[in-house]
Amino acid sequence: MCGIVGLYLKNTDLRPQLGALFEPMLVEMTDRGPDSAGFAIYRNTVEQAQTKFTLACNDPDNQWKSIDTDMESALECNVTVQILGDHAILVTDADADGVQNWLRENRPEIRIVGSGRSIEIFKQTGLPQDVADQFDLAKAQGSHAIGHTRMATESAVTTAGSHPFATGLDLCLVHNGSLSNHNRLRRKLERKGIVFQTENDTEVAAGYMTSKLAQGETLIQTLEAARKDLDGFYTFCIGTAEGFAVMRDPIACKHAVMAETDDWVAMATEYRAIAHLPGADTARIWEPEPDRIYTWGHVQ
Repeated sequence: MCGIVGLYLKNTDLRPQLGALFEPMLVEMTDRGPDSAGFAIYRNTVEQAQTKFTLACNDPDNQWKSIDTDMESALECNVTVQILGDHAILVTDADADGVQNWLRENRPEIRIVGSGRSIEIFKQTGLPQDVADQFDLAKAQGSHAIGHTRMATESAVTTAGSHPFATGLDLCLVHNGSLSNHNRLRRKLERKGIVFQTENDTEVAAGYMTSKLAQGETLIQTLEAARKDLDGFYTFCIGTAEGFAVMRDPIACKHAVMAETDDWVAMATEYRAIAHLPGADTARIWEPEPDRIYTWGHVQ
């Protein structure tokens, strides 16, 4: 049992309040996921020639030292680093694949949590309120965010095993449910070169999406294929650079509710996570249908 939430602000005047609106949604799902929490925020889009990496390290005091100057020297690029606890936001004009290879060879203790031009992913073990406080979620500005509170069932409680999981540039996934064929699918994806950091079944779903997208399929095509290839019960919320998508399995046994006004669209495992939003009392509210893909923003 986990909790997932998503908020997309259609009214740009509300974007300075994204964190203040979104944090209560995440915290409201604490009883569904007290083990760990995480969220992806879309904000501060970097230049076309740049890539923004969210990094995490279990020993930040040692690992962030000189990473900017060392990378600049090795890759002949520009680098800026903003440290946020055991996470850091690194922006560079270096080739993205080159950055990943350099980190793998020179900073193996550092994990790449996400990458793109606007996405920032933060996740940690502990209560959702503590995780939100650690990363100043309430002060965040941006266009949209998705989040997850985890009650671990099939794998260990770790930061790496927390959601969201990155699925590509500016893409990430949160999931409530359980996949029954994740071990077989994991082996198949590993043969294709997909690397996994945890035993989490959601990471397998993220790896599946990464593989499909790398083959040139659109997100919608990937989700349509997932309906046939992923066995189990699930509600997915997928963050993209311009919005988010929601999909439930054909049986739809995992809770989900959606609400929309002229100012925003929101999804959550339970309505109580949405009830505080301005105008929620007059919003259009519905339960997403099984085996149907919903999208907001520019999602292809």
